[in-house]
Amino acid sequence: MDEPTKRIPEFFGCMVFNEDKMRQRLSADAYEAWQQCMTHGTPLPRSIADQIAAAMKDWATELGATHYTHWFQPMTGVTAEKHDSFITPSGNDSVIMELSGKELSRGEADASSFPSGGLRATFEARGYTAWDPTSYAFVKDKTLYIPTVFCSYSGQTLDKKTPLLRSISRLDQQCLRILRLFGNTEAHHVIPQVGPEQEYFLIDKSMYQRREDLKLCGRTLFGARPPKGQELDDHYYGAIKPRVAKFMQELDEELWKLGVFAKTEHNEVAPAQHELAPVYTDANTATDHNQLTMALLKKVADRHDLVCLLHEKPFAGVNGSGKHDNWSLATDTGENLLKPGKTPSQNAQFLLFLAAFIKGVDEYQDILRCCVSYPGNDLRLGGSEAPPAVISIFLGDELTAVLDSIIQGTAYVDMTKKKLEIGVDTLPEIPQDTTDRNRTSPLAFTGNKFEFRMLGSSQSIASPNTVLNTIMADELGQFADILEQAQDFKSALQTLLHDTFKAHQRIIFNGNGYDDSWAEEAQRRGLSNHRDTVDSMPAYIDPKNISLFTRHDVFSEVEMRARYGIHLENYCKITAIEANTLLSMIRRNIFPAVSRYTSDLAQAVQRKKALYLDCSAETDLLQQLTNLNNELYTTAQSMAQALENAPASEGGLASARYYRDVVYALEYKASHLVNELEANTSAEYWPYPTYADILFSV
Repeated sequence: MDEPTKRIPEFFGCMVFNEDKMRQRLSADAYEAWQQCMTHGTPLPRSIADQIAAAMKDWATELGATHYTHWFQPMTGVTAEKHDSFITPSGNDSVIMELSGKELSRGEADASSFPSGGLRATFEARGYTAWDPTSYAFVKDKTLYIPTVFCSYSGQTLDKKTPLLRSISRLDQQCLRILRLFGNTEAHHVIPQVGPEQEYFLIDKSMYQRREDLKLCGRTLFGARPPKGQELDDHYYGAIKPRVAKFMQELDEELWKLGVFAKTEHNEVAPAQHELAPVYTDANTATDHNQLTMALLKKVADRHDLVCLLHEKPFAGVNGSGKHDNWSLATDTGENLLKPGKTPSQNAQFLLFLAAFIKGVDEYQDILRCCVSYPGNDLRLGGSEAPPAVISIFLGDELTAVLDSIIQGTAYVDMTKKKLEIGVDTLPEIPQDTTDRNRTSPLAFTGNKFEFRMLGSSQSIASPNTVLNTIMADELGQFADILEQAQDFKSALQTLLHDTFKAHQRIIFNGNGYDDSWAEEAQRRGLSNHRDTVDSMPAYIDPKNISLFTRHDVFSEVEMRARYGIHLENYCKITAIEANTLLSMIRRNIFPAVSRYTSDLAQAVQRKKALYLDCSAETDLLQQLTNLNNELYTTAQSMAQALENAPASEGGLASARYYRDVVYALEYKASHLVNELEANTSAEYWPYPTYADILFSV
């Protein structure tokens, strides 16, 4: 074993104030109080908070920290922080380094510029941050980061962490009700486990700096198809180039220091595309870690003169970047509740959790589609290994056959050809790995977890996991209500499984989600097909969904309506930024460049004619470019007028429809005209790096 490998266990988590450090630095009483807070939600007394704050400050300053910040996750989808130093005046011209329990537990931030969806007026600027003791503090860039929730002055949630924590608690309660019915008294908590696979692009910084669209929008707004893309599949799992390998090595070390379980890294399908996958951990920690991962991807890339692109579709014509959210349930005793067991009783329990998932996805397919909807993901979904807009579940042939047997009340023959009657005591052993990974399925069962493949690469995983947790909590609660009242548990369970699978089998689809026939079949089944963000967002204010989240106290109705408004406003603003950026690039560089080229072509034609030479090629090209440039100019004028006439971005669904149907439609037309111009304009004149330049520069 080489020396660097020996060092990894020594420095892993060295920048995290984790349980081991608390045990070492806190008194027995303080450590026990923190444990009770973690496991039972018991409030921390002020004296204990002061002790934890002092220990945390001493540890952080030993690592060179001079400031602390309450690190929170507002509804922008990224993290936010305000830094305060540890210094406290002490006598004349002297200071001491101090962090009080009050400063640890609660902070005040100016909330006026964060999205609120009307939860507060602009003049009501105050917002509060409150320490989340279930998330470990850490040191980064000489600052102590304290994970917190974020709420308004009146108490409404303004962040993504609070609803996630609420959903985790509600799911825990309902899972335990089910486990008790199966005689499990050892488990005290059930925690959703998440492993988000992070895809991203790495490009050379010099190329990035020359593309205004990449700098302002995170993606290219035009680009002619290069001679080579991903057709040969030679980049996927290929040898990692030395420059990228050095970046990945430094990234791993930075993540490991912060306790992030970075595990797998490889080249992805598209040129310049890569993936990082962590080890599974609890949903709250996984969310924090993924936010850190995205931040460090960009920071470490910059040190290597690279730029990390997290946009879902930075380049047309090649795969986009997703974030596959692998979701499962685990007890605090280590049992995976989505792993088929080896005994009939375990199988029955597994099938009940499976039934709840299937029922929940079918009943709440609209809010699942909604929680992954935003402009970047609209460009990605529906092709190049990204799932289509129709929500469905892939189970594989073996598990589907088990469900069919339960529905039909017939005998099931397993893979070993062993015939068994379907009954609670005689359920067959279900092999764990009899399913392939269906790349076109939004939700695929992969042996002991569900892979939610619709998330976009730049997205916080908090909202999708909040939705999954709440749906499961609701369905399991309904099942528990039925089974707890049953006189014959086995019979009631068998009936419940039969009725649930039969009623919701329409959501199961094991075929090709890209096939045109699937859209038609999905419509016949009554499945929803919301193709973009604008069509998806009304799910936020659907009475059925409002009832779901309010009865579990995950969101209030006001909070859901606020999020509805925030997402629609965000859609309008992003569309406007992209249109204005493209308009600027066309007017200031593309149109003039093509005009110069056509002018020189015209002179060449005149010189050839004077010499009685054939100039049909130049003439045809000149006419083609002139026509395209004229059409682009007219389209740009229309786009400018459309932006001038656009309604306010806060105008809700009507505004979003305008930006989609008018502004984006013109943007789309203009980008394709630019692509044609790029493909036919001399490289000497073209003002921007091409796809070939960018994708193959690292």
